[in-house]
Amino acid sequence: MELTVSLAQMDIVLGDVEANLMRVVSFAAEASRLGADILVLPELFTTGYDLARASQLATPDLAHGLGARLAALAHQHRMWIAGSLLALDPGGRPANTAVFWSPQGQPVGVYRKIHLFRPMEEHLYLAPGDSAAVVNLPWGVSALAICYDLRFPELFRHYALSGAGIIFVPAEWPSPRIAHWQILCRARAIENQVVIIACNRVGSDGRNHFGGCSAIIDPAGEVLVEGDEQEALLTARVDLSYADALRRDMAVLPDRRPELYA
Repeated sequence: MELTVSLAQMDIVLGDVEANLMRVVSFAAEASRLGADILVLPELFTTGYDLARASQLATPDLAHGLGARLAALAHQHRMWIAGSLLALDPGGRPANTAVFWSPQGQPVGVYRKIHLFRPMEEHLYLAPGDSAAVVNLPWGVSALAICYDLRFPELFRHYALSGAGIIFVPAEWPSPRIAHWQILCRARAIENQVVIIACNRVGSDGRNHFGGCSAIIDPAGEVLVEGDEQEALLTARVDLSYADALRRDMAVLPDRRPELYA
């Protein structure tokens, strides 16, 4: 099976939901024209890191309001849309929340960022998630992570052991550490024999400059497509049968000896 995946490596207007949604609408139309099955958006694509207003900007319900508009966009183009945005958790607290919207217009596989990034003050304004997200989707088992999560290999190993063949990573990764982003994306793909689909933003929010370099990386660590620091729609085809064959022919995970790692 093959999937066509588009990454919307976009600049984000701080706190301006409507302006950012208009960019998403434009990217979705172009991705649809290219035949994309999935459009992946960056972390906090509707607001950026306007965390001081997180409670005000967070959508209260992923199935209504802002969530309904994104669902309608997915339904209009008959594609899956994935990305992260500010949304209230079940306790009414704002959380950095990643989700898939299906072509049928439903939110699927909600993931709230587990590891909050202190240098950008997430821990001061956002509630951390308390569970990983493994989702059965039409192309197979997939998982969600967000940006800083890349620095925690345990999460990605958990996803691989849970059967995920693709891990989606929306991000706002700053330019000064963009080499870390590139290395970690490839490492997480290689060590877990998964496809990493990682969409980073570009531009600046006045305090941070973001490095782009969004990429799709196959389980052998080969980069199928990669951006630079400019806004762009990046599209590639992912051969899932190749990923399955690689895991079969070089079965790394069964050779683990976790009893010796304590």
